[in-house]
Amino acid sequence: MNGNFFGNPTFPTNNTNTVSSPPANYSYMETFPNEQSYIENILRLNKGKKVKAYFSYPDSTEWRDKIYEGIIEEAGKDHLIMSDPKTGDWYLLRMIYLNYVTFEEKINYNHIYSDKTL
Repeated sequence: MNGNFFGNPTFPTNNTNTVSSPPANYSYMETFPNEQSYIENILRLNKGKKVKAYFSYPDSTEWRDKIYEGIIEEAGKDHLIMSDPKTGDWYLLRMIYLNYVTFEEKINYNHIYSDKTL
């Protein structure tokens, strides 16, 4: 190509739209309140509780389905950290493989519409 087929893109230089910072008392959770219902946030609310976490590893023939029993230590967007008081083992588990969690006691669940324990 001779370089003349596509011209260089041009952008307006006198942009009147300005981006401002949010006010100091701005709360992300007020803008996106459903954020509280994500699984990792529910697990965080139940930190310290004994659970059974059911995982599936579709690419594994040895560990196709696995149940981890223990205590929720931490939870993040992509991981769950559990400890097993019986064995002393700690687990760092990827949330992508999590199917569901069962609790041995009431679940703490805070949602935009209510603060309740299920």
